[in-house]
Amino acid sequence: MKERRRALLLVVAVFLMVLAYAFAASNTVPDSRAGDGQGNISGYTVSNVHYELNSADPGRIDKVQFNLDSAAGTVYAAVSQDALTWVWSDACTGSGGTWVCDFPTDPEVQPQLYLRVVAAE
Repeated sequence: MKERRRALLLVVAVFLMVLAYAFAASNTVPDSRAGDGQGNISGYTVSNVHYELNSADPGRIDKVQFNLDSAAGTVYAAVSQDALTWVWSDACTGSGGTWVCDFPTDPEVQPQLYLRVVAAE
């Protein structure tokens, strides 16, 4: 009787293992890509900076124009009087190395001490 129980338990165990394998084998997962890597980030050199003043109020900056030493796809500019609070331009327009950035709020000329240019390929 004990032998029959052992044999029955063995058959049940084998059946459960086969069932578990069949279930696992029936799952499919599509191929995907994943990865990790690194690359260098180098800055742009900004030159030939020219501020265009507001024609109605020359005490305000309307636009800033400058050159970048390499091509860029997206460019923004900002000015600040304290390096903490920045007045950002709309997206700059340009091609190649020359860019023009329009300030929608036309910041005052006098307190501005810093120019920040953010560019990406």
